[in-house]
Amino acid sequence: MIDLRSLMQPHRIVMMLIFAGIVIWCAMSLRWDWLPKYAPLALQGIWTTLWLLVVTVVLGFLLAVPLGLAQAVGPWYLAAPAKAFCTIIRGTPLLLQLWLLYYGLGSLFPQFPWIRSSELWPYLRQAWPYAVLALTLSYAGYEGEVMRGAFKGVAKGQLEAAKSFGMPRLTMFRRIWLPQAIRNVLPTLGGETILQLKATPLVATITVVDIYAVSSRVRSDTFIIYEPLILLAVFYILVAGIIALMFHWLEVKVLGTGRRNGPAG
Repeated sequence: MIDLRSLMQPHRIVMMLIFAGIVIWCAMSLRWDWLPKYAPLALQGIWTTLWLLVVTVVLGFLLAVPLGLAQAVGPWYLAAPAKAFCTIIRGTPLLLQLWLLYYGLGSLFPQFPWIRSSELWPYLRQAWPYAVLALTLSYAGYEGEVMRGAFKGVAKGQLEAAKSFGMPRLTMFRRIWLPQAIRNVLPTLGGETILQLKATPLVATITVVDIYAVSSRVRSDTFIIYEPLILLAVFYILVAGIIALMFHWLEVKVLGTGRRNGPAG
């Protein structure tokens, strides 16, 4: 339930008035006649950005779990490759990874006739599979290291108690170890997901038409600079705010922390 007293504090009222003034000034003073023409393309770009974010976060987290587990308790022949993967991903720019996949694999595949004649070739000729792969691997590399710490942070007493009751390892992992690890990293996942959102504009460099690419096209076609950038900033702020609210709700629901336990404001 929203606390109206905390919402109507003087500094919040001033911020809302300033924001409202900026919105009114932008609506009255800037050019928006180009917007109806590019609205369908902008909606397509928004959809591309959102599904790229959701798909890569889900796939990246699913890959990060075994990466973290291998580093935490796996044998050396699993821990070493997982550690090397996370180190390489975290030590190189995402743009470099994206270009290596798109211009590297993308130029290598056509040299094999069996690939060109396969059913996958219509997809491998497009840019979005490489964007999905690059963003997924990037997210997995960062979250794999986070999950390593989360798995190690689970109290050993809980695992030993489960073993003493004869609980199978898979059941223990599914019911005790993984849920506890996710609880430990839940506050971090929100920030990483927002960072993933802000990484999606890089896919425009390999011809994927996301919302950033649409903004760039508007600027190149009309020579209008500020209006597309302002709308782009508003979009990212709104989506980042929704992500933050979702993870805040999860923290309150799962961890029992948040505004209920902290001071208002």
